[in-house]
Amino acid sequence: MNRLLLCTDLDRTLIPNGSQSESPGAREIFSRLVDTEGVKLVYVTGRHRALIEQAMDAYQLPLPDFAIADVGSTIYQLDGGAWKQWQAWDDEIAPDWQGHSTEILHSLLADIALLQLQEQEKQNRHKLSYYLPLGHNHQTVMAEIEKRLQARKIRANLIWSVDEAKNMGLLDILPASANKLHAITFLMRQCGYNDEHTIFAGDSGNDLDVLLSPVQAVLVANADSEVRSATQGSAKQNLYLARGGFLNMNGCYSAGILEGIAYYRPEFVPLIESLR
Repeated sequence: MNRLLLCTDLDRTLIPNGSQSESPGAREIFSRLVDTEGVKLVYVTGRHRALIEQAMDAYQLPLPDFAIADVGSTIYQLDGGAWKQWQAWDDEIAPDWQGHSTEILHSLLADIALLQLQEQEKQNRHKLSYYLPLGHNHQTVMAEIEKRLQARKIRANLIWSVDEAKNMGLLDILPASANKLHAITFLMRQCGYNDEHTIFAGDSGNDLDVLLSPVQAVLVANADSEVRSATQGSAKQNLYLARGGFLNMNGCYSAGILEGIAYYRPEFVPLIESLR
């Protein structure tokens, strides 16, 4: 039996919500592939659970076996459609915050005027999220946050991104060990998968830790130019840059994921071709 733990980012990786076009039929082939025996699907995303479910409905995405959500701060296992949050992952990352809650962390930062707390549904036990207006030096703000947290011996991972639709900066504060790479390797250990049986697909800056790790990875053809440049400077051997051509598709989004699977696991090619 072909074992494959397929981990993929959502926005602009599996979900075709970037500027490039999607190859017709690619998502349907992807959905049929992950429904075959031996393939486990993991969504790895900054989205919270409600937004994952919204995306699944809007883009007819297959039900995953696991979801690494909230930028790596939560892991869900899906069993018969029921979402079960993994307490073992919460316990794994909790020590970084020295027992402090998000409410306590927010109180330490409340006087930083540029920070605007995001909506309640975007917060969780191990994720404190803010809006930060563009046009300001976000690195200065992040340096001040790190200074205050370090004074309390709080180990944190600060993640900066941009919501292009809202024209607003996003700042997530997580435990230092709460990231996509750690969550994926934790899931691999818990479920008995090694590097050979695992593939990750991504497109943007918040995927770099996995893209540049020992995990087999594929960068879809529509990836950010900055991310492409960053990966080209890496000496990592097991990073595949989708370029298009597989099944006459363009290598963007799900077509790029399929191309990466074909590269790392050529024994899947006949199966993928049969699903067209």
